[in-house]
Amino acid sequence: RQRQMCIRDRLLSTTGMMLMAAAINLMTIFLALEILSIALYVLVGLNRAEQRSAEGALKYLLLGAFASGFLLYGMALLYGQAGTTSLAGLRDYVASLGGEFSPLLLAGLGLMIIGFGFKVALVPFHMWTPDAYEGAPTSVTAFMSVGAKTAGFAALGRVVLYALGDLHGDWVWLLAALAALTMTVGNLAALRQTNLKRMLAYSSIAHAGYILAGLAAGSQLGTSAVLFYLFAYTFMNVGAFAVLIAVSRLKGSARGGETLDGLTGLYARKPGLAVVMALFMLSLAGVPPLVGFLAKLYVFSAAVQAGLIWLAVFGVINSVISAYYYLRVVVVMFMTEGEQAEGTQAPVCVALQVGLGVAAVAIVVLGLWPAPILDLARQAATVFLGG
Repeated sequence: RQRQMCIRDRLLSTTGMMLMAAAINLMTIFLALEILSIALYVLVGLNRAEQRSAEGALKYLLLGAFASGFLLYGMALLYGQAGTTSLAGLRDYVASLGGEFSPLLLAGLGLMIIGFGFKVALVPFHMWTPDAYEGAPTSVTAFMSVGAKTAGFAALGRVVLYALGDLHGDWVWLLAALAALTMTVGNLAALRQTNLKRMLAYSSIAHAGYILAGLAAGSQLGTSAVLFYLFAYTFMNVGAFAVLIAVSRLKGSARGGETLDGLTGLYARKPGLAVVMALFMLSLAGVPPLVGFLAKLYVFSAAVQAGLIWLAVFGVINSVISAYYYLRVVVVMFMTEGEQAEGTQAPVCVALQVGLGVAAVAIVVLGLWPAPILDLARQAATVFLGG
């Protein structure tokens, strides 16, 4: 029964994500967000025997409901000013203002950014993230870490770039400040984590800041960079969580691979797992020639081109900071001797092997040959911006 619930809620959540990304109306965005969120609340609390799972789900539910209120009230303000909930109608209304200052529109946008900021884990709306990531089953954490973030950024981008793009000069500094704050807080908090799921949760927060930097650029280059980043991030993050699942199964415990100690001496026991985990960590850190380096390069280049040089500098500094906790995982796996625990020589299941292989190959190939995906990202950005 639990398995059936998990499959059902993942399908519902995926439906919400797809609807959010394709929405052309504020009401559709809100309904899709609720479909996505309600299913994720259940998934996070799926393990009823685990106290952390219940705690994470409760925090996620309460803060999520609060954030939904901000989002809906922001949409109400936009409707009250423009008289429409259509994104195209909002775009036409903003164009008709001719650059005239509209406090009601900006107030509505500010409230909507709070709602979207919760969904994509921007600081200071991120407090649910480490608890929900730690409490949820690892496969659910992998799913929500990339799916909810991608859908949230897609919806936020449609609102700020397409519907309210002509107000770029008014909202750019808000997004840029949130990007700088998010990447800094996420990386600094990750430095002291010994639980890998919490570390990856704060890492996810930091990456949301990098992605927001590309969105703040407000250009086609920035939009295509964000789409490329989200595509690359999917392989890096899902791959890292897949390794944690594999290590947990080797240890015979659902929580066995969650700590740094659980990865101690992994190379001596399972060299294949250690190598692919090292690839994921190095790519998340932005080490060339892996795809994580190019993804960061593109979003920072878009920020520089938009005149946000200080934000790009912030991003580079934070990438250097993040290298510490990513490389710490590599050191523990390769340069630390661990005890030969019983059961650690059991084979990794075929499905996990295939998934890990695909993710590892993808981050290497995309890092060396990104042109096909970049071309698709540019075409998608043109459609995304209403071209």
